[in-house]
Amino acid sequence: MMDSQENALNQGTEEVKQSETTVEQTVNNAETAVEIAKDTVIAATDNQQLREEDTLANTVYDSKKEIVERVKAIADSEETPEKAEVDHLKTSFYRLHLAEREAQQKAFLEAGGDPEKYQVLPDEEEEAFKIAMSVIKEKRQRAFLEQEELKQQNLKKKEIIIEKVKTMATTPEEANNNFQEFKALQQEWKAIKPVPAEKVNELWRSYQLYVEQYYDLLNLNREAREYDFKKNLEKKTQLCEAAEKLADESDVISAFHQLQDLHQEYRETGPVEKELREQVWQRFKAASTIINKRHQQHFEEIRAEEEDNLVKKTALCEKIEGIVKQERKNSGDWDNHSKEIIALQQEWKTIGFTPQKMNTKIFERFRAACDEFFTKKGEYFKELKDKYGENAKRKQELVAKAQELKDSTDWKKTSDKLIALQKEWKTIGMVPKRLGDQLWEDFLTACNHFFEARNAVHADERNEERENLAKKNEIIEKLKQLAEGAVENLQEEMRKLTDEFNKIGHVPFKEKDKMFKEYHDILDKLHKTLNVKASRHRMDNFRNNLKKVAQRGENAIDNERGRLMRRFEQLKQEINTYENNIGFLNISSKKGNSLIDDMNRRVQKLKDELAETKQKIKTIDDEKKA
Repeated sequence: MMDSQENALNQGTEEVKQSETTVEQTVNNAETAVEIAKDTVIAATDNQQLREEDTLANTVYDSKKEIVERVKAIADSEETPEKAEVDHLKTSFYRLHLAEREAQQKAFLEAGGDPEKYQVLPDEEEEAFKIAMSVIKEKRQRAFLEQEELKQQNLKKKEIIIEKVKTMATTPEEANNNFQEFKALQQEWKAIKPVPAEKVNELWRSYQLYVEQYYDLLNLNREAREYDFKKNLEKKTQLCEAAEKLADESDVISAFHQLQDLHQEYRETGPVEKELREQVWQRFKAASTIINKRHQQHFEEIRAEEEDNLVKKTALCEKIEGIVKQERKNSGDWDNHSKEIIALQQEWKTIGFTPQKMNTKIFERFRAACDEFFTKKGEYFKELKDKYGENAKRKQELVAKAQELKDSTDWKKTSDKLIALQKEWKTIGMVPKRLGDQLWEDFLTACNHFFEARNAVHADERNEERENLAKKNEIIEKLKQLAEGAVENLQEEMRKLTDEFNKIGHVPFKEKDKMFKEYHDILDKLHKTLNVKASRHRMDNFRNNLKKVAQRGENAIDNERGRLMRRFEQLKQEINTYENNIGFLNISSKKGNSLIDDMNRRVQKLKDELAETKQKIKTIDDEKKA
């Protein structure tokens, strides 16, 4: 190419060498410009995407109706819909839609509805949303095809211009005779905008090379060339100054967009004198580098924030997935886990966007985990409802049997039957509270009716029962005296009095509960005194034994602590079980019975052991710190 140029110019070897250097410099400058332009385009694309997402992130829709109205407005407008906004509208709609369906299902189940009969009702808003979205999809597809066709047309136009400039740049006579045509081609080039992205670099490299070669060939129109050089220098100097001022721009995004416009003007401005080309370009390049670095840092921060959001959302997914895998023994566990998941769903809403390629994936993972939990919850409560129904049926049968027996006068045989029914009642699981209370009331009324009638018939037995009551009250008074004074053989004295108490026969039914309460209260007081003494003695022995255990090494102490922790958890579970049963009996029992008192005493004994176990664990921890 250079030989051809030498022949065309008919100049000396030195000028040819200068031309070669100029062309090489031109190519290098063009390639550098193209690379910067390429980075600018890529960054601009990323920036545009993130700007759109930032805008959308601040657009919060409170209802599906709002979203449908916006989607319809986009579908009816003449503008091309933005992909980022369409995706955001879609995500927002179905987030609200799913939350609405879950609420409907929950309300249906809580109202006693059969899960198998639950049906998802048609949603007019969803249908309207789908119709509008299909219109938007067609518009976006049509706009895409039109844009691609326009790019191809522009590509052909620019290729024609390059060929014309190339002809002028390689033929001296053409260069001098067609200066005005060349200027027109420059203006035409500026007016042609979008081309295929993969062709941008190649087009600009070729165009820039031949434009500068053309100016280098101008001889006859030297004055015009010098005038152009002067005007181009003034323009590019202004562009350099404008680019340098952008370093003081506080809005990084705005500065970057302004720089894009300056780059476009710089590319569209013709060359300057050979001696000044590199100098001017380096000045403009240096100013551009400052802005681009600020812009890059800005989006690195945004990407870092998105990555952090991804970590947070992934953690929420893992938490919900962990909850799904947990074992739930009763409805209380399901309700507690439901509250946890709802709280995590609220936390999810406070976290911003993740990287675009992961945004949909992480949301689908989150939604799948939530759906799995609530599906399992629905299945559990369906099974529970079926079980409640079976329990209610069994209890209704027991109520019917008790009512059949309540008027019987076969006292002994009927008493045994009713007692057997009461024992069977206790083996049946729970039923819905309101129905359970009514069934218990009916069952207890029938049983009491029989036993009260039986007691009335056995009036002769009352005198003996009254005597028995007096004897037992005397023993209660003796126990009170033991509690008030210091007795050496307290446990032995208690044992004697309790044995005597247990040998005494029945007492009047109406006085029984009061008397037994008083009896057990004083026993509880005495046992507490004994337990305090015994506990102190056991703790002293434990501390002494712990020193021996410590001599066997740290593992021995850790093993002992582990054994105590297992016992601690076991005691907590047993206490919880008893308290749940007591709660059920309290609800079920109208007049109360001794079983509740006995279970309360067991609970207190377990709590005392729990406190002692806790103290032993603390003693071990203090020993390890020493």
